[in-house]
Amino acid sequence: MYLTASCPYCQAAERLLAAKGVRDIEKVRVDLDPARRDEMMQKSGRRTVPQIWIRGRHVGGCDDLHALEDAGELDPLLGAA
Repeated sequence: MYLTASCPYCQAAERLLAAKGVRDIEKVRVDLDPARRDEMMQKSGRRTVPQIWIRGRHVGGCDDLHALEDAGELDPLLGAA
């Protein structure tokens, strides 16, 4: 997950993932390293944080993550091998 320390959407995404039992989130702080923000933008095509990947699949930002949850698609994605 690409994020910044003070982003409320990043924190909300982390809370949802924690509620789902995800404990090991690879966090890339783009506020500490501008080159990592460029990397995030190149990989995702987006400028905003968070940008979240689950098992190599780009799922988007916080709203996208919550939409997956609302659609019942997050649990299968988290449980995918």
